[in-house]
Amino acid sequence: MSFQRRRLLQVLSYAFGSSFILPRNGLAMPAQNAAQPANPAPPAKEAAKHEWGGTEMEKVAGIGGLFFRAHDPKALGQWYQQHLGISLTPTSEGATVWQQEAGPTSFTPFPETTKYFGDPNKAWMINFRVHDMDKMVAQLRAAGIEVKDPETYGKIGRFTRLHDPEGNPIELWQPA
Repeated sequence: MSFQRRRLLQVLSYAFGSSFILPRNGLAMPAQNAAQPANPAPPAKEAAKHEWGGTEMEKVAGIGGLFFRAHDPKALGQWYQQHLGISLTPTSEGATVWQQEAGPTSFTPFPETTKYFGDPNKAWMINFRVHDMDKMVAQLRAAGIEVKDPETYGKIGRFTRLHDPEGNPIELWQPA
């Protein structure tokens, strides 16, 4: 494997927590922010028993990335960075990746006929957690982005919807 490819895989492995791609060693680049300890403890490993064999099942640790097609990837990436604060995957040495906070993540397949995403031609929707819904909505609206009025759902939290410049649905969630 070429050094350049190995380096890229190590950066992605470190950045997205997928250490199974390549083991971390002296070639790995740090992708941390000041709030992160230099050597964070590995996440606790949860295991489930298979009914048929009693063996422990290995589970994924979280989402390591979101990759999707775009008409104008550069412009769309800049939009996400400017309006939602999501750093793009680094393309140069020393750059850092977006570090998301730990928290609940919903993973829910929907029927092909769902109207939940809006446009039936859109196959996915992303939900981002936010700390302050009102502040985020005001920030987006001040930038000229159309955002629906937030709705509250009891013990779940507050939700709102918007679309990126290519029409992809985005849901914002402030957990209760």
